[in-house]
Amino acid sequence: KVRVEDREAIMNEFKQIHQQANKAAAVDVLHAFYAKWDKSYNHVTRNLKDIEPDLLVFYNYPKQIRASIYSTNMIESFNNVIKRKAKPKAEFPTEQSLDTFIGIQAMSYNDRYFNRIHKGFGQVQDTLESYFD
Repeated sequence: KVRVEDREAIMNEFKQIHQQANKAAAVDVLHAFYAKWDKSYNHVTRNLKDIEPDLLVFYNYPKQIRASIYSTNMIESFNNVIKRKAKPKAEFPTEQSLDTFIGIQAMSYNDRYFNRIHKGFGQVQDTLESYFD
């Protein structure tokens, strides 16, 4: 959706959004991004404006865990496990069998990493628990 010659500049400016100290600063950087690129890439900025509340939701959480929330590394890791385990099976006879297989893999993955504390979450465990009380 973006010309090759503009990709690096756009990505570098967009990365600045999640590197801000607080949500207000991130909103300012995001709106500056809109102002600069709206004329050239109206469709991109329009899509970002539509998801803006969800785009910045990680700022509602403590700084120690923002990178983990912002990143998709945990999801990608789980997807790779599913792909690796499903590959030898090639085909599933029904959609229900595929659902069952994925459910079993998810439970196995959860059991394996149940006691693992992801980066930063141990430091703010009390704060996170207070969110759910």
